[in-house]
Amino acid sequence: MSRVLVLNCGSSSVKWRRYDGDQVLDQGTVERVGEPGGGPADHTSAVRQILAGLDLSELTAVGHRVVHGGRKFTTPVLIDDAVLAAIRDLVPLAPLHNPANQAGIEVAREALPDVPQVAVFDTAFHHTLPEAAATYAIDRDTAERYGIRRYGFHGTSHAYVSRRTAELLGRPYEQLNTITLHLGNGASACAVANGRSVATSMGMSPLEGLVMGTRSGDVDPTVIFHLRREGGLSVDDIDDLLNHRSGLLGLTGVNDMREVLQRRAAGDQAAKLAFDVYCRRITGYVGAYYALLGRVDAIAFTAGVGEHAAPVRAAALAGLDRLGIAVDPDRNAGHGDRVISFEGTDVTVCVIRTDEEREIARQTRDVVAAD
Repeated sequence: MSRVLVLNCGSSSVKWRRYDGDQVLDQGTVERVGEPGGGPADHTSAVRQILAGLDLSELTAVGHRVVHGGRKFTTPVLIDDAVLAAIRDLVPLAPLHNPANQAGIEVAREALPDVPQVAVFDTAFHHTLPEAAATYAIDRDTAERYGIRRYGFHGTSHAYVSRRTAELLGRPYEQLNTITLHLGNGASACAVANGRSVATSMGMSPLEGLVMGTRSGDVDPTVIFHLRREGGLSVDDIDDLLNHRSGLLGLTGVNDMREVLQRRAAGDQAAKLAFDVYCRRITGYVGAYYALLGRVDAIAFTAGVGEHAAPVRAAALAGLDRLGIAVDPDRNAGHGDRVISFEGTDVTVCVIRTDEEREIARQTRDVVAAD
């Protein structure tokens, strides 16, 4: 069996998992990386701490999550100096994430120089987007010069969940049209046609699309100009506002959907409005992707909110009965990977537990085996 270590470096955390074949040997998370009074000082220290505590014997590969692959990386790749340099060059497109991913790679290559290292890109699953889906309607030369286009994110999650949905339904993956809804602190929707991403809500960055824990999702770009001209906010101030002080946090003061639901149940009007804004945005994307796909076989909810917040699932799909979409309240209240739609509805609605680390391990094994 092949032993694979997966390193998933987020902006302020590092998840790791060790596999023997498809079996999980052990796993863990280092939280609050780089935060004052928190955990390790930086991602370099965090990954060194993780590797120092692991049995790395018989390791056959290390798989790294890399958030942004730009237009250069459309598949997972073996990491060499040139690949690492290219990941470094892509930092302007993902300034919060690619430096952390880069740090994890550098530490792992230093500690395990003879073990193959593979980069698995969040954006790669979306390289199949049609040009009409990936292109913004701005000046072509400007877009080309600065790499402005829709890249999409959460690719490993959307890939895993759409494939797992096909398994749950006993349907061929290549023949299934699915809308996957990754609803966590970050949130995105994806239309998957016959195993290929054809539309996704996140764009050049993870800011576009659905309402998130601290991100605004879709806003009129004029909001940015207005805040600059009338409010005197700097570009960095606006960036911080839309990425870190908006979404659920901006509307309610908390970014945890569990607390929003508790406050809503207690009659808090701000929480009620935030819930309605959040779910309405999802409904709009589901309807749009239904139109783009033409035929939808399944809708799959995943990630922290998608897997655990039954009221969100019910509200997000409410009123779509005429499209063959309806959630069964009894099934919706259950647990685990399951169907939550009524028997016999045209569109099967599922809840699927995402597993990005397992998807990264699978892709890592495939790259090493093909080398």
